[in-house]
Amino acid sequence: MNNQGTLEKMSQMRLHGMVRAFRDTMETGVKHQFTADEMIAHLIDAEWDDRHNRKLKRLIKGAHFRYQATIEEIDFTLSRNLDKNFILRLTNCSWLEKKENIIFTGPTGVGKSFISSALAYQGCIYGYKVGYYASSRLFSHLKLSEADGSHLKELEKLSKLDLLVIDDFGLEILDNSKRLSLLEIIEDRHGKKSTIFVSQLPITKWHEVIGDATIADAICDRIIHSAHQIKLKGESVRKTYKKRSPRGEDIDE
Repeated sequence: MNNQGTLEKMSQMRLHGMVRAFRDTMETGVKHQFTADEMIAHLIDAEWDDRHNRKLKRLIKGAHFRYQATIEEIDFTLSRNLDKNFILRLTNCSWLEKKENIIFTGPTGVGKSFISSALAYQGCIYGYKVGYYASSRLFSHLKLSEADGSHLKELEKLSKLDLLVIDDFGLEILDNSKRLSLLEIIEDRHGKKSTIFVSQLPITKWHEVIGDATIADAICDRIIHSAHQIKLKGESVRKTYKKRSPRGEDIDE
């Protein structure tokens, strides 16, 4: 069989990584430098890399991150009560494997959303399915889904996420519909999936935001006891960078 026929069959089988790798070896004239075993290994590695990269792109696109942030971009020199060693220990995503939660609290601008985005992005790298939502939009969307009959379907979608990030939690008092939706979300995920909560409010204020004491107890009990709590402090990262440089280049905020 000629090489063109081999390439066509690879394409039909959607072995796109192999196609590119095999074509490159022919165009560069290095094909004959490989043994048969080496060629097979080369093509399989190329296909594996191609599939991994395409899956990563899909996961990142589907996550709808607020920030395109990575662990490498987190500024650990800032004074904000951020433990570098602890954050780096989270990068192996063992906490996702253990179905643990993370809670970020602290004032506006200290980098809660950026760091949570970076950790969630790391989850995508490890192949986990992630969803990033602003709290108000999430609950408003779920409330609307009750009207068109898609509420259970939307909750099911959320339950399938390996990691759910709920940002800006606590900016509004939850009404009965929203707190029941939150209870359903947490109940579906408890001990099965991981959740990151990002909030300006300390955990001690969450009962007031949730509204109903009984439901608040049920929600907080399921979230807090299996959560790593990261309490950030300090002034706005943006203000800090402006003090360092009037131009205020790329910032972790």
